[in-house]
Amino acid sequence: MELSLTNKQARHVVLHLQGLTREPHVKFSDGGLLALIHQLGFVQVDSIQWVERAQHMTLFARNQTYRPNQLADLIEAEGSLFEGWTHDASVIPSSFYPYWRHRFERSKEKLSQQFKKWQRESCLDGCEDILKRVRAEGSLRSRDMEKDKSKSNEMWQWHDGKAALEFLWRTGELCISKREGFQKVYDLSERGIAAEDYERRVSHKEFVDWACRSAIERLGFGSARDIAKYWDTLSIQEVQDWVKSAGGDQVISVRIAGVKGAGEKQLLARSDIAQVVEQLDKLPKRVRALSPFDPVIRDRKRLSWLFGFEYRIEIYVPEAKRKWGYYVYPLLEGDRLIGRIDMRAKRKEGVLEVKRVWLEEGVRFSNARRQRLEAELTRQARLGGVGDVIWLKGALVE
Repeated sequence: MELSLTNKQARHVVLHLQGLTREPHVKFSDGGLLALIHQLGFVQVDSIQWVERAQHMTLFARNQTYRPNQLADLIEAEGSLFEGWTHDASVIPSSFYPYWRHRFERSKEKLSQQFKKWQRESCLDGCEDILKRVRAEGSLRSRDMEKDKSKSNEMWQWHDGKAALEFLWRTGELCISKREGFQKVYDLSERGIAAEDYERRVSHKEFVDWACRSAIERLGFGSARDIAKYWDTLSIQEVQDWVKSAGGDQVISVRIAGVKGAGEKQLLARSDIAQVVEQLDKLPKRVRALSPFDPVIRDRKRLSWLFGFEYRIEIYVPEAKRKWGYYVYPLLEGDRLIGRIDMRAKRKEGVLEVKRVWLEEGVRFSNARRQRLEAELTRQARLGGVGDVIWLKGALVE
């Protein structure tokens, strides 16, 4: 008999596997933060600091005792994490580095063509010279290199030195040893990655098996497309071939109910999905603001089907055409996304400003819910390094 999960069970599984059933007030034990990032697989990095940067928002949503300097320590002091590319720049456990070597090799030709198209044909000509310079002089920032005059067709007005540094990082020759503010500091990968992780090698077969198995473990369930998309490093055909062969004892077929009206889907699931459901931790009742790049939010189609929540980040949408706002955070309560909030830490004024709160259809702003939201805003103010929470006039939209 084929296993079926209700929509409520499916949402609970997703939140559990993505670290959101943890007790968020319990201080990390030694290694706790690294263990959480292992559980997630990676944490996407973003430069926008509306309250705090995306990587810090993602981790804080799972543990309110988290502080941003803890992440820097794992990268810079301990070497337990490295910055790599999944769908975008992310911090990734260094123990995954041997598998990432296969991604680097796959990326070289495609990225070479992309960078030359974005910049100019000559933009990567200086790669060997840059490697020699880093090898001889040590770490390097893009601003340490002489800039060419920018041209209108340059990607983000990059100069060739910056493009070459990024290419060498994206293909594994360089790593990001640290950040100064948010500027990357590049070094040789052999100096920045822990020796045991840098030197270890895995076969192509081991790489594919790891990428498929580790993805379905974190997803809980999904299609071959979902598995391929998790690390953004395999083709759908490779996943399908894995399922037919080595993955046969790793996955089972399961029917998953979407949110009301969204229908059911027959999907692949980790083979122990029934045990996962039986052992689910309770969801904290609190309201939590999620980063737009949170792993629960990232796949918009899956989000809509499972949670009935339509989300679009509007930083690239002209202000007059925005439906919500420049940088709006989804609000999670229990296993439901109940709304979204436009808030910003104004550090000069020392306040967290709440510009607008929108609740989803059918969600009422009860006294208990308001208290839970206000408690979360107090936590967000602390994360953002400000004091009071200020609600602008007309902020609540029901």
